[in-house]
Amino acid sequence: MLNLLKRRWYFIGVVLITGALIFAWNKSVTKAQNTKENKYILKRQDLKEYLSLSGTVDADEHAILRFQSSGRISWVGVKEGDYVKKFQGIASLDQNELQKNLKKYMNTYLKERWDYDQTREDKQIKNIGGLSEDARREAIRVFDKAQFDLDNAVLDVELKEIALRYSYLYTPIEGLVVRVDSPFAGVNITPAQAEFEVINPSTIYFSATADQSDVVGLKQGMSGEIVLDAYPDNDIPGEITMISFIPKTGETGTAYKVKIKMNADNANYPFKYGMTGDISFVTQNKNNVLSIPTSYIKSEKNNKYVLKEEQGKRIKTYVKTGSEIDSETIITTGLKEGDIIYD
Repeated sequence: MLNLLKRRWYFIGVVLITGALIFAWNKSVTKAQNTKENKYILKRQDLKEYLSLSGTVDADEHAILRFQSSGRISWVGVKEGDYVKKFQGIASLDQNELQKNLKKYMNTYLKERWDYDQTREDKQIKNIGGLSEDARREAIRVFDKAQFDLDNAVLDVELKEIALRYSYLYTPIEGLVVRVDSPFAGVNITPAQAEFEVINPSTIYFSATADQSDVVGLKQGMSGEIVLDAYPDNDIPGEITMISFIPKTGETGTAYKVKIKMNADNANYPFKYGMTGDISFVTQNKNNVLSIPTSYIKSEKNNKYVLKEEQGKRIKTYVKTGSEIDSETIITTGLKEGDIIYD
């Protein structure tokens, strides 16, 4: 019985000692790992700071066409997906009524012209002699009225000519017809009910928005890489062609429009109007500089220092710093390549 108790206590002691050894070993490993994680060896490297902006594909040549007046569509010459040339006809309203109105007002003009000529012959104001002042003024008023009536008749004819001309719709740009609200002839429409939309795919660009704190780092001619959400593995070279001077309307903050030329072939229309994506710019680029993670730098009053390893000890070492780029700070003086520092 005694031997059994001894063996039991012996087993318990072995378990406790083993557990203590395991605990101590784990603690030392954890400490070593922490020490390793907090240690940094200085080296020279290339640093780049990127600025990423979101945007959409837009187009310089984009037209929405509509008639100026209501009427009945007599002809539609395009359908969605057609490619049209500049000044090509799109659609027309029924011109019968317009032509008759024009003829009617032309007849009115001719009548007023004849009345005017007759009045001028009858009055001959400049050659009339012996008229009283009242009679002369009355003659002048009659002559002026005839002139006004003639002028109004001319304006009426011109307005009807304009209405006739505007009843024929043509595109001011070449490109794809992307929307036709009224594709059939014989339909009565108002100007808002019959819109035709044309976009020139060869004039697309990437339109981004930059916050006021970011736009100061951009300049015309700066190059970047565009990645559209539809083509995540395709980097498209881009170049800034315009930065707006006034803030973009409709934004919650103060933001500016940035126009970026897309240097890519769009012959088969792979990049479509309205596609979303991002563009990245390199705003800072420093090559072969000595830098450390910014988190390793500590402050003391107006000075900055790091904990550098010297003969197995951590020594407070004051440093001077340069630019901070992507969570890395350039060290100008106080450290050299190969030095070991701790967080």
